[in-house]
Amino acid sequence: MVHYTDRVLFDEVWEREGLSKRDRSLVTISALTALGKMDQLQFHLGFARQNGVTDEELQEALLHLAFYSGWPNGMGATSVLKSIVEQQD
Repeated sequence: MVHYTDRVLFDEVWEREGLSKRDRSLVTISALTALGKMDQLQFHLGFARQNGVTDEELQEALLHLAFYSGWPNGMGATSVLKSIVEQQD
């Protein structure tokens, strides 16, 4: 699993030219939030910050997603973001 994650997903898929890493991060966060995958979301919210997505943009994205992916998923994702911001700042 680690091999495919590192070599295929991050070395190949994330490096494709069709979308910026910033856009890929927003798409990934949307999917993980909608699916309620908070463990993976923790990594990807931090990664999105590295890819240029601001905390304010992440907050807005999660609020918007809450209406489409379910309030519990949106609240869970917002809690994960809050934890990341508090730990890293």
